[in-house]
Amino acid sequence: MKQQTVHVRIEGRVQGVYFRAWTVENARRLNLNGWVQNRRDGDVEAVFSGDQEAVATMLGLCEDGPRDAVVTSVRIVSEGGAAPDGFSVRPTL
Repeated sequence: MKQQTVHVRIEGRVQGVYFRAWTVENARRLNLNGWVQNRRDGDVEAVFSGDQEAVATMLGLCEDGPRDAVVTSVRIVSEGGAAPDGFSVRPTL
């Protein structure tokens, strides 16, 4: 299994729609490490780390997000590095 770590920005109507909790549920289901947080500019930021196929699946899921989200962009900001064990919500940045 090839491992991958990506740092992403998710844009659109992604706050106030259960996006962070939805992300935690899906990332844990896919056995990913990392974190998710709201940004003051209205975006959501996340790091996904784990099996390359699981990361790709998570990125695909983020294209739609939870039911009430309207995602306009999922952009990889950077790749590589390490993520903390487990998956958590960080405070708003």
